[in-house]
Order: sequence, then C-alpha cells, then structure tokens
Amino acid sequence: MKRKSVTSRDVAKLAGVSQSAVSRTFSPNAKVSERTRKKVMDASRELGYRPNTIARSLITRSSRTIAVVTYSLQNPFYSSMLEQASRFFQQQGYHLLLFFAPSSGDFDAVLDDIIRSQVEGVLMLALTMNEQQAHLVADFGIPMVIINRTVNDSGISQVSSDNFQGGYWAGRYLTSLGHRRIAYLAGLPDSSTEKQRRSGFLEGLASMQASCHAVDVGNYRYEDACQATRRLFADSHPPDALFAANDLMAIAAMEILRHEYCMKIPEDVSIIGFDDVPMASWPSHSLTTLQQPVDTMVMRATELLLEQIAQPGTPPEHITLPVTPILRNSTRRQSDPRR
Repeated sequence: MKRKSVTSRDVAKLAGVSQSAVSRTFSPNAKVSERTRKKVMDASRELGYRPNTIARSLITRSSRTIAVVTYSLQNPFYSSMLEQASRFFQQQGYHLLLFFAPSSGDFDAVLDDIIRSQVEGVLMLALTMNEQQAHLVADFGIPMVIINRTVNDSGISQVSSDNFQGGYWAGRYLTSLGHRRIAYLAGLPDSSTEKQRRSGFLEGLASMQASCHAVDVGNYRYEDACQATRRLFADSHPPDALFAANDLMAIAAMEILRHEYCMKIPEDVSIIGFDDVPMASWPSHSLTTLQQPVDTMVMRATELLLEQIAQPGTPPEHITLPVTPILRNSTRRQSDPRR
C-alpha cells in the first residue's frame, strides 16, 4: 500500500501553527520564534516530513545552489578550503554541487553540466583557467569568484594570497642561511600560483646575488613530487636547500630524502613549503612554510559571491592577502649557517 505523502499542511495542523509558519521555519534566514520552530520541527520529525526544496526553487526562481569547481582534493589545502566554504554556504541556506575539471584547466568539459544544474553562482577553487574560459560563465549571467588563482581579467572577482612575496621571502631566507645550491620544486606550470611563486623566488635569490641551482616539476602532487625529488638529488652535486611550491610536495621531498637518500633535515638539506596545511606542523615534518590565510580567503570569496548573487551588477573585486612565514625545524637556524 502506497504511503500518503506528508505535506506542510499536515505539519501545520499537528504543530498548531499556520502553514506559512511551517514555510518560514524551513526557509533560510526567515524570522520565526524559537517556540514555533521547535513545534514545527517536532511535528516534522513525528510525521517524517521533508520540505520540497525543488518545488520551492521553481516558485522562487532560486535554486539556493552554488557550484564549486576544482581539479583535485589531493592537496589538503584544497580540502580545507572546501570544508570552510561548505560550512559558510550551509549557514546561509545554500547547497554545494562539486564539479571536477581536468588539471589542464579544460573548464569547457564541465561548463555544460554547471549550466544545466541551474546554480546561482560558481566558486572556482584553485582551478587554472584563461580569460576566454572565465567569460564563458559570465556570458550566461552566472556570478563567479576565483579563489587561490588569478586570471588576467578585471571583470572577474578574485581572491588570492601574495604568492610572489612568499616566493621572494623563501629565496632570500634560504640564501641568508648560507645555502648555495638552492633548488626549486615547481607546481602546475600553467597555474598563476606557480608562475607567481617561481617569479618571486628567483627575484629573491637575485636580490641576494644568488641563482637557482636546479628546477624540476612536481605539479602540486605527491607522487609527481617524489619523482621530481629523485631526479633533483641524483645529481653528483645535489641541492643543499629546496623550496617546494606547496606543502604537499615539500612533504613528499622530505620522505624521499630521509628514507631513500638517508639525508638529515635540516643538517643536510633545508626545505621550505607553501600553504601551512595541518600536517606541516606535525612533529615528524615540522615544516617551515609560507602560511596562506585560508580562513580569510574563504570568507572574502564566499561573501563576494553571495553579494554578486543578491545584487547583480556588483563591481568585481581583486583581493590579495599577505602570507606569513612560519619557521619550524626543516630549515637551519640563522646562527648555524653551513656550506
């Protein structure tokens, strides 16, 4: 026997409130007293009622859905950003749809799915894209904010950290410790973060009358970074210091150097990462790194997106936030320079 579906009218009758009170209880940010809310929720649980969000979206023309587009969650930094963004949007009554694009930045591959999903906005999470791809979303009138990447387009809101300054500090700091064979472990070659961190690093070295000893590419991935580290340190004159463009690659390098090359960190080689993911502070890593202000980055990006949704035509913003050096035990001390 088919079970009769429970309606908001049934809930209102059992709770002893109006049907509009039931609707307000399940509407994000709507005002309703705690006493009424409790009565409605108790009645809903007793009857097994679930609000029809799809029907509401058809009436209000609001899907209350945000698309988050990324290429990977392997990097703990991306996972942290996604978690915080999800919590923020959830508090505002929005749901997230997660889309994965190829690491090559082929945003076209997921664009059709995003359009069909009727999302109200798009949060681009650490995804490399070009100006033409950015305009594809804008052409459909969907608000978009890019976080932890930049694109050469003044019409797209973007929130990132000062990647150039972080790289600049790493180059100068490793040179100041007395290192002379300083290598660079690069991220995704076409990403804005990689270009900015590498540029800052090379300029930081040059400001100290130093140059980069060697470069290899780890693509921001653990396994790729392991392979790149093996190539860098197979040389007869291996690096005595390494700047990795993110923490995940720095940790991969530490594992390879300790367990395959029997090298001590920092006695044999100093290592600096970028991001300050939670595992960077673990005692087994104790990684010196550049801390990105992930809380502020996510807060500003999500606020910008909701503002654009609520007020179409809001001028785009480009926000660059400072990074903070975090000194731990993977680099030598200033008082202990070795050559």
